[in-house]
Amino acid sequence: MKLGLHSAILANSTFEEVIDHASKLGYKAVELVCWPVGKANRRYAGVTHIDVAQLDNDKIVHINQYCAKKNIEIAALGYYPNPLDPNLDSQKMVIDHLKLVIKAAAKLGIYKVCTFIGKDKNKTIEENLEIFKTIWKPIIQLAEAEKVWIGIENCPMYFTNDEWPGGLNLASSPYVWREMFRIFDSEYFGLAYDPSHLHLQRMDYIEPIYSFKDKIKHVHLKDIKVYPEKINEYGIFTAPLNYMSPKIPGLGGIDWGSFTSALYDINYTGAACVEVEDKAFEGSFESVADAIALSYRHMNQFM
Repeated sequence: MKLGLHSAILANSTFEEVIDHASKLGYKAVELVCWPVGKANRRYAGVTHIDVAQLDNDKIVHINQYCAKKNIEIAALGYYPNPLDPNLDSQKMVIDHLKLVIKAAAKLGIYKVCTFIGKDKNKTIEENLEIFKTIWKPIIQLAEAEKVWIGIENCPMYFTNDEWPGGLNLASSPYVWREMFRIFDSEYFGLAYDPSHLHLQRMDYIEPIYSFKDKIKHVHLKDIKVYPEKINEYGIFTAPLNYMSPKIPGLGGIDWGSFTSALYDINYTGAACVEVEDKAFEGSFESVADAIALSYRHMNQFM
């Protein structure tokens, strides 16, 4: 198992600066985000550390050589939009770029891409599963042809008012995962597992590691702090940001010893990438750097 860093928090850093920063702190892997170049439509989105639309042979050589020199593995490419967006123009743009990311992963020799299933927030889970069957078939066929594994992060994406009430990512629970993998039973289709999203929903985040051990090939390390007094004030049907905060590992409610123990139990040998979304550490670049360093220090004791 390699302790890695999710690059989205270093939004203003270049590819080389991300690799330098991770290497200096002792990280052994990175997940590099690959949004289309341009303006972000939400926090932690719109970050481009590899521009897959401009990826030529010279850039491929440079990327691979730079990582090798710094003893950093690129564990995956990341792109987290909404492929089931009911706006067909947005949906096409997202899917076209996701296909570029898949092809780039193959060219770079990484063979892993992490993303979202997407969701129409105004439709039921069952309706979304029917849409998923159509939209995702050619995406998975491309992944199989390129031998690129696609890992679906289990984030519900219903944190802000524009995502509420249904959320923008279908794959938020074991029930849906089982349906997804029943519909597309492919060795190139699995989970990028993040325990914080299950903890937020008051769900067991340890047991699914065992139930879905053959599907988990990438892991995110993010913590969540839930405030009971705010649930008492707002109730559970409000947007979750009213009663919780994303935290760096060790400052929320996840039992990281038990979590990593379960990963060892299933002989997990992939990367586990720290994903920093803790607003308490976003006041400056120095604060972000502190969050990345503290996260490494906390998780390194288990790995």
